[in-house]
Amino acid sequence: MLGLLDTSTANWRQRLDLIVDTMRAMSSQTDPQAMVREYGKSIRKLLPLDGSMSLSRRGLTPPHYRITRSTTWKEEINPWKEKDRLPVLEAGLLGKLIYADAPQVIDCLEVQPDDPAVAYLAGHRSLMAIPMYDKGVALNMVVLLRREPAGFSREHLPDWVWLSNLFGRATHNLVLADELQSAYDAVDHELQIVGDIQRSLLPAHLPVIPTMDLAASYQTSQRAGGDYYDFFPLPENKWGIFLADVSGHGTPAAVLMAITHCIAHTHPGPPIPPGQTLAYINHHLLAHYTVGFGSFVTAFYGIYDPATRQLTYASAGHNPPRLKRCGDGALASLNHTAGLPLGISDDEPYEEAVQLLKPGDQVVFYTDGITEAHNSAGEMFGVARLDAALAGCPHQASDLLDVVLEKVAQFTAGHPAEDDRTILVARIS
Repeated sequence: MLGLLDTSTANWRQRLDLIVDTMRAMSSQTDPQAMVREYGKSIRKLLPLDGSMSLSRRGLTPPHYRITRSTTWKEEINPWKEKDRLPVLEAGLLGKLIYADAPQVIDCLEVQPDDPAVAYLAGHRSLMAIPMYDKGVALNMVVLLRREPAGFSREHLPDWVWLSNLFGRATHNLVLADELQSAYDAVDHELQIVGDIQRSLLPAHLPVIPTMDLAASYQTSQRAGGDYYDFFPLPENKWGIFLADVSGHGTPAAVLMAITHCIAHTHPGPPIPPGQTLAYINHHLLAHYTVGFGSFVTAFYGIYDPATRQLTYASAGHNPPRLKRCGDGALASLNHTAGLPLGISDDEPYEEAVQLLKPGDQVVFYTDGITEAHNSAGEMFGVARLDAALAGCPHQASDLLDVVLEKVAQFTAGHPAEDDRTILVARIS
């Protein structure tokens, strides 16, 4: 009988072709069950067998073991997906072999009638046991059987131990890859749900505010994000305009964003001025959510009076909105008040400022994902490029929004967003 690594010239070309074909077939497999099937076909060509089985003691205690494959079975069972269908046996010859942690050849096989594996071993006279090691322990084993005595050469036993363990590692890696993909798909599905929930907290439609035309864009860098904008109808036909950015990205930021949304919507009394609103949110974030986590929220809140076109605002460490006066082309920043981001200090006062707006004015509220958008060279979009995008003074807020988004897209040239990007454009009419 020729061994796998036999150095004689007889049939070496046939064996080499078989091995190459086997490696090619295995390398194309993504299903471990299919890869085992292909490998088994090749092994039976290299080493004629009358029977075989696979054992596992993974997750079991001595002397228990599980039969994971057997040529006596009429139906193929997937051991990774149908574990409950696999028989668990106790002690006997196979139990001794797998718990011995060592390869073994039996030339004259004799099985006791009361052996729990007698149905698998009956009719065979020789056996080769090949342990499959995982972290130094034979958690699995391949058992090869022949009907004739002395059917296996000890000389080639090292070759089969080596080959089988390499194959075992390849199969195990494929199983891990499959499990990892399944876990990723499950997490991705959950993140998609989180993202859907988060977007449901944003305004479904922009409000109709007299003397103010609105347009908005919201883009997360991951499935879910931490940017947030909102509008609050207030007494005397006034409107609250809120924009916030939670530190970090992804699900943690989305959760804190949802909490911020809840706090902003559950003030128990009548509407309060912008500075007091930010103080209220700040207090509740600190009381329950941000202390010890290192998270914070930048926010801008303004109250717009359509009758007077007056914007009263306060800021908690947020990017100051850009003001473009299309009447004379002047550029300004709504930065006359600033405070620490929300969730850092309960003693922080949030002062207010007032900005009188004029017909034709453009106000761009944004999060830092816009100005800190990077191109492939690592450069940032920056405030100067944002200001340049405001030069045209279109008559519709949506047109101005399109211009800004196009400029950001041209600058980044397909470089993926590293942070959430939110823009809210208001044009005073």
